[in-house]
Amino acid sequence: QVQLVESGGGLVQAGGSLRLSCAASGIPFNTYHMAWFRQVPGKEREFVAGIQWTAGGNTYYADSVKGRFTISRDNAKRMVYLQLNSLKPEDTAVYSCAAGRVALSTTPIGYNYWGQGTQVTVSS
Repeated sequence: QVQLVESGGGLVQAGGSLRLSCAASGIPFNTYHMAWFRQVPGKEREFVAGIQWTAGGNTYYADSVKGRFTISRDNAKRMVYLQLNSLKPEDTAVYSCAAGRVALSTTPIGYNYWGQGTQVTVSS
């Protein structure tokens, strides 16, 4: 059974930081590209950041988070992380991790497995 379980969300003031974690099980983790998406009610799921399967793999970011967010992975621990710095109220959303086999995909269709998500709320 494939599971992706996110943690680390919460309430933070604008300018603050959070670190999101995603624990993966049930898949050969080191052969899957991983990504973070976010979604707010009434809007489509939005790509945030992705990282290729190789250790030290290529990373790619949405323009809106470039320079503020950092994605990383630890294949030995089967974990992917998203460091969120300089948070803004518009970053408020449910953040979900995803696993897929399509390299450099920034659309949900490129990912096969999804976590339930963790809420990030940024107050002004």
